[in-house]
Amino acid sequence: MRHVSRRAMLAGAALTAGLCRPAIAQGAPLKVGMMLPFSGTYAALGENIAAGFELLIAENDGKLGGRAVTLIRLDDESDPAKAPANVNRLTERDNVDVLLGTVHSGVVMALVQAAREKEIPLFIPNAGNVAATRDLCSPHVFRSSFSNWQPAYGMGRALAARGVKKAAWVTWDYAAGKESGEGFRDGLRDGGAEMTHLLTVPFPETNFQPVLAQISGLGVEAVGSFFAGGGAIQFVKDYAASGLRATIPLCGSGFLTEGVLKPQGAAAEGIQTALHYGDGLDNAKNVAFRTAFKAKTTRDADVYAVQGYDAGQMLAAGLTATKGDAAAAMAFAAAIRAARIDSPRGAFTLSASHNPIQTIWLREARDGQNKVIGIAAKDLADPGTGCKMAGA
Repeated sequence: MRHVSRRAMLAGAALTAGLCRPAIAQGAPLKVGMMLPFSGTYAALGENIAAGFELLIAENDGKLGGRAVTLIRLDDESDPAKAPANVNRLTERDNVDVLLGTVHSGVVMALVQAAREKEIPLFIPNAGNVAATRDLCSPHVFRSSFSNWQPAYGMGRALAARGVKKAAWVTWDYAAGKESGEGFRDGLRDGGAEMTHLLTVPFPETNFQPVLAQISGLGVEAVGSFFAGGGAIQFVKDYAASGLRATIPLCGSGFLTEGVLKPQGAAAEGIQTALHYGDGLDNAKNVAFRTAFKAKTTRDADVYAVQGYDAGQMLAAGLTATKGDAAAAMAFAAAIRAARIDSPRGAFTLSASHNPIQTIWLREARDGQNKVIGIAAKDLADPGTGCKMAGA
């Protein structure tokens, strides 16, 4: 028996009754299920994503595509084991029209599966696992953030551009570290350089002494790395304490220093990273966004707030084109792909696999900020390898 989605059944029932999308005709609000971490380690990230998304809606007087927007918040607790039940709660009990989530790459896969099977638009405002816009790409899945490959690729290109010929990559032994390492390798290679060594630490181990002891004998001119949160704090401190920085500079994907500069302290000073956002970006949209976000939350905007805001901008583009009908899948997706998103990070468009084509900025840690000092890779698209969506 051929699988029929919940959406298809609803649409068929409406047509049988001689009604065309009655909920929209009656002015029903658009229900957005926000499945984000609102507790635990990633709570601050989830709150800033949500606040950025809510700011975009407020700027449009609470409506997108002519429809009032109702937000349904669900704490995913960054727990992959709970993800399927949480997704079902939003799609079956709450009957949301749109999904927004999430931070954790393990959790987002349940959202991707639901978007593909139930034909509900999903906007990913952080999780960088490459499969979501590669092998598992879908007309219903859109990313407003990055693939793990992109920032690290930019860092590799920046190193090669300044004459580095050999570099090593150090990371936790898990998917995000592996995918970032592939980007770093490709960026170096495309710039005429080479990633000669990959050193890994079991996740979430923070005893870095065994790998640090190997670095001086590798014959490399730089070390790139992917760590985040507490691991990033410890690794940066341990690298500085080892004395390696005097001869072998440390750099990495932007998450090595993003949101952790204060606890890293002097150990982070001068570290260069690459990311699609950074402190001091001087464009009118960013200045206005940071002012509005600070007024709304009393917090400074960060990359997570930007990603939430831009998910809202992408949703608005699709709804404007379809007069509020998020279920008009092909027209909705085509409008988002055609849109030029005026982001605080700098304007971007989407690739055929629905991942941002965006500038990756080169940043340097200075006085507690990740200051933008140049461009690591301009208008960078993820390769989209394995995506079989039409047009990809």
